Amino acid sequence: MEAKELTWLPPDTHGISAAWLTDPTRSTLRGKRLRCAFNSPAAALDTWPASWREVLALWVRRAETGKHYRCATLLARASAARANAALQLFERLLADGLAEVEERRDPQRGWQAHSLRFLDPAALRAALGQPEPDADQLRWTELRNTPLGLEELDAARSTLDESPPGIALARLELLVALQNWHDAGHRSGQATRRDFAFFARTETKKITDAEWRWLTDNVDLAAFGIAAHAPLLLIAANLSLESATGTLALAALPGFVGLPPQAVQAITAIGNPPSCWRLVENRSAFKKAAAARTPDEAVLWLPGYPPGWWRDAVAHLLRLAPAPAAIACDPDPDGIAIAVQASTLWEKAGQEWAPWRMDAADLHRLIHRRPLTERDRGLLEQLQQQALPSTLAELASAMLDTGEKGEQESLFWQ
Repeated sequence: MEAKELTWLPPDTHGISAAWLTDPTRSTLRGKRLRCAFNSPAAALDTWPASWREVLALWVRRAETGKHYRCATLLARASAARANAALQLFERLLADGLAEVEERRDPQRGWQAHSLRFLDPAALRAALGQPEPDADQLRWTELRNTPLGLEELDAARSTLDESPPGIALARLELLVALQNWHDAGHRSGQATRRDFAFFARTETKKITDAEWRWLTDNVDLAAFGIAAHAPLLLIAANLSLESATGTLALAALPGFVGLPPQAVQAITAIGNPPSCWRLVENRSAFKKAAAARTPDEAVLWLPGYPPGWWRDAVAHLLRLAPAPAAIACDPDPDGIAIAVQASTLWEKAGQEWAPWRMDAADLHRLIHRRPLTERDRGLLEQLQQQALPSTLAELASAMLDTGEKGEQESLFWQ
């Protein structure tokens, strides 16, 4: 029964009014009544004992307006260790006008509290610093269609419906930050994950490991100029790199070396230039190719879709040591797209390039292949609208015909 339909008696000496739920004129020892203090001053919960606030937080976390909760249930939720605090809290909530209490008369014990209704549970949650029970869901419903200008970020956002609302909101925040990062021109720069974390959340360690894993699974961070650590151009060659302060002979070092982008830009001349630049996408395959190269070849690691710092560094090397390129990426739709993007550096330099270990026969030679996804098929259809080299066009057709794609790593072990 709603309080407005009841007849409330004048308040007693403690300021508490009562309304009968049963007929008071009937001779019975089992009556029911509501009690509530309507004119109490605003309660200052921050002055309450910590034990009261802890119990109240448990009670109102998901409390609904207009609903009565049995006192026995609330006592059980408070636990035996806090029973005294809970009993005191019943009295304080009633006296401060924060709740109305239904009482039932017991023949032996007289009037006993039976159930309690919080008059404004949302205000109590706010005073305790608690969120609303469905706040995350309501917020996610409101923001789930936040416009993002980049298709890649829109695709990542579509995966968030599978996540709890709180997690989805936090990850959407990161996608919005990536869009802003891109719009601010940072995409073509050189940045670490800590740089982006500070940009997104004003603290370098505020993005969790789980959030980084989700981002790397759904977004090409390297394409946004974001690396796990300071970026390095990995190269295996017999070049002599000259700068204003000296010469570095790469032939004197075994294996490959990593050069910071700033160091590459400091190079003024290259001695013993290569006859061919070989680009390899897979890191393990790059190591294998670096070990197997001939003395006149230079092998570069191609870190997925080429980020801005990598393009700038390689373009600088090409200006000093122009030579054709052989590009090896995974025999999959993204591998074709990556090879085409990287090849533009050679086209701008007026140098030839060709795919390497990326033909249809290479795909068929793989022992392990994976099925194409819908995204893969869409990307292949887009690529087929371009003027691809015949080798890559045949690879794209072979993938669509077989419905399979592969990874290049095993090709370098055959």
